[in-house]
Amino acid sequence: VDNPEDYEIMDKSGFLDELFFIGDKLKPEGQEFLDEIGKFRDGVADVLKDNPDLQDIVADVQKKFATDDVTNRDGNILSWLNYHYKGFPLVASLTKMTQLQADIKTTESEVLSSMLAGKLKVEASLTNFDAIVVPDKTAFFNGENFKGRIILGKNDKTLRADKVIINGKELPEEAMQAGQTLLDFPAGSVGEREIVGEFQFVEGDSTIVIPVKSSYAVVPKPNSATISADKMNVVYRGVDNPMTISFAGVSDNNVSASAPGLRKSGGVGKYLMNVTTVQGREVTINVNGTLPDGSRVSDAAKFRIKDIPKPTGTVRGEDGAIKMQRNSLEISTIGAKLDDFDFDLKLNVSGFKFKVLGQPTINVSGSKLNSRAKAALRKAKRGSAVQVFDIQAKIATNASYRLKKVSPVIIELTN
Repeated sequence: VDNPEDYEIMDKSGFLDELFFIGDKLKPEGQEFLDEIGKFRDGVADVLKDNPDLQDIVADVQKKFATDDVTNRDGNILSWLNYHYKGFPLVASLTKMTQLQADIKTTESEVLSSMLAGKLKVEASLTNFDAIVVPDKTAFFNGENFKGRIILGKNDKTLRADKVIINGKELPEEAMQAGQTLLDFPAGSVGEREIVGEFQFVEGDSTIVIPVKSSYAVVPKPNSATISADKMNVVYRGVDNPMTISFAGVSDNNVSASAPGLRKSGGVGKYLMNVTTVQGREVTINVNGTLPDGSRVSDAAKFRIKDIPKPTGTVRGEDGAIKMQRNSLEISTIGAKLDDFDFDLKLNVSGFKFKVLGQPTINVSGSKLNSRAKAALRKAKRGSAVQVFDIQAKIATNASYRLKKVSPVIIELTN
């Protein structure tokens, strides 16, 4: 698994099975995971052991983070890591890890709340505090350092704002509840949005104003799946192959792509790629992106190069072995087409060979029978087969590209 956070492979168990286990034995990574859980459990218990008011938290931590062997429904005794993580889909294992993280946060909050509730008396009027994490920004990229601040905020249920104005609108009375103000408004369009406003408290004859300034990010709601056929990464010679290239989380003006024959075609993420002159059977597209913090990211994708498939000859739009009246064949147009090809290409015919049984082969220029071919056709017997072969065809928009040999057409005369 190259990326354990790829949602398309989260129904598989291989990532953690290979990370934590070798057969039925633990790998060093699995043992390290268990040791870290044990260090947290025992560390919390050791710090709080001398405080009688916190023993309920100690017992809860020892229960939530116990890593003893587990008996399954069949009565078999399994190690804790085997029971909880081996053989499960990656999405289930990530859920369990998220629960562990949530339990850690809950434990930290419970310890802090217990220490603050009635024990930290900074001022007589301060009853409870909340630890508030204030990140420097609302979204971070994988690999970045989280930057922010932790501040202690007073949580006083007796405190109620007299007026709250957010983004130019005064909030209704029911939004201002004991110790808090509820926000509920449309998130707005995609991008970074601001929350600006103020709290107003009447104190005596004056009004105390506390400004509000924050921001949040609005991201597009997922409305399409990424589905690709692994064997269909193909580009064709002789045509402009349309490509859509983007980098998740990076705007189009900060994305650059390079490869032989690749050029911008207008529109967000739209490119055209012509590999007619590229040697070899593969081509690689390299993509670079610049993140908002100035750092660069890159990726690459490999495509197979294929030739345009063999064209099929046609008479009056029909191909293969067909039946036709003599006079119809005389005025019919000889053509060529590409069956079941992804590109709608027009092919121009510049010449062909015409053969009537018992008559010499006639070279014809253009796409219709000439006088010599018509004369030979008049000598053909009813029911005899006439051949149109060696059809010379070119792509209308790219006459320099050499197509494969066009398949012939055999016509049975019905009169």
